[in-house]
Amino acid sequence: MTITDVNTAFAAEKTTQLAAAREQERAFQARVDRGEIRMISPDRYEVLTGWDRGEVFTVSRNAQGQIAAIIAQHGLDTRADGTIALYASSPAWHGLGQIIPDGTTDIDTVLALSGLDFDVTTVPALYLWDGQLREHADQQHTVRTDTGAALGAVGARYTPIQNRQGFEFLQELVGRYDVVWESAGLLRGGRRVFISIRLPEAVRVDADGINDIVVPYVAVMNDHTGNGQFQCVVTPWRPVCANTERFAVRDAVTRWAVRHTIGATSQIKEARRTLGLSAQYFEQFSAEETALARTDIALDDFQRVIADLWPLDDDATRRTRTNHAHRNDALTERFTTETARVGRTAYAAERAITGYLDHVAPRRPGKTMTEEIARATAAIEGADDDTKTKAHKRLLLLRQT
Repeated sequence: MTITDVNTAFAAEKTTQLAAAREQERAFQARVDRGEIRMISPDRYEVLTGWDRGEVFTVSRNAQGQIAAIIAQHGLDTRADGTIALYASSPAWHGLGQIIPDGTTDIDTVLALSGLDFDVTTVPALYLWDGQLREHADQQHTVRTDTGAALGAVGARYTPIQNRQGFEFLQELVGRYDVVWESAGLLRGGRRVFISIRLPEAVRVDADGINDIVVPYVAVMNDHTGNGQFQCVVTPWRPVCANTERFAVRDAVTRWAVRHTIGATSQIKEARRTLGLSAQYFEQFSAEETALARTDIALDDFQRVIADLWPLDDDATRRTRTNHAHRNDALTERFTTETARVGRTAYAAERAITGYLDHVAPRRPGKTMTEEIARATAAIEGADDDTKTKAHKRLLLLRQT
């Protein structure tokens, strides 16, 4: 008979756990020191390099201040079997989802693995008045046919575009029925879904310099709430979570959208013409970003761009001046971080401004929103698109001076 000293065994296990915790802490700090991640609030960090660049995650710590968990803010739904509602042809940055190496062409398989295997229907909008149930003739509700869960309130003419139609739309768009699906997933209980394929062309930004590689994707984002359109974008992002879904919309090279009506997805010719699925869009994208990457700028140049984007009136209040100074400090800090990665260039300046708007700029969440949801909503709705476009054009002018 073997006798185990549980106290000794516990001590050994605890020693192993502490050693692992210290190693995790050292590895995490090493990534910070190398400039791969940066702190943006006491418990939130942003990834600065690689495929995960721009992603945000939360670090929880125990009473001893050691890392207890690294929590990805993926925003993905959970399927009935408890797994994450995501299909991908290769592992996502957060390590979640159902992976089929090298992907599959079978729509039914992707629908099942991603949690998109449900239809959406509409039901009358009813209300109780004076003890009687009445119908609002001009409104209806979208609901899932598998669970009956309500998704949104819509007008009487609203016609749902089903999840399967998103796949078929992409097949017809590229004129191929052997499309290998790159990713597909489910957000907010089925209110939003995304599907993507990868285009064969890859784009390099400043091939002889920083050599940032941009892989083009075509993605469909469908909204079942009545607050958004069915849209298709050509984008450098692969949607694999709520963050990258909004990045795909934000950074789209071009996009096409249609309202939820009968025959909406049959407008393939218009979509193909608008999206122009050819290399010319990414060639222009590459040329402009390369120009920024090859344009050296001084800190004074960056400060002048900031002043153009966020001017300060001479009669501004003390509070406004304080907020203005805090914004400048935050932007300058991000610019310094980006210059360490890609040099003191206009490209670094653009990354700094975009990153500030997405992750640092103050957001006032509504009563039913968290700050993260408010940020995601702002990005999806393009709240800062004008500022980003103005910054891009202003930085391009620097190469001519």
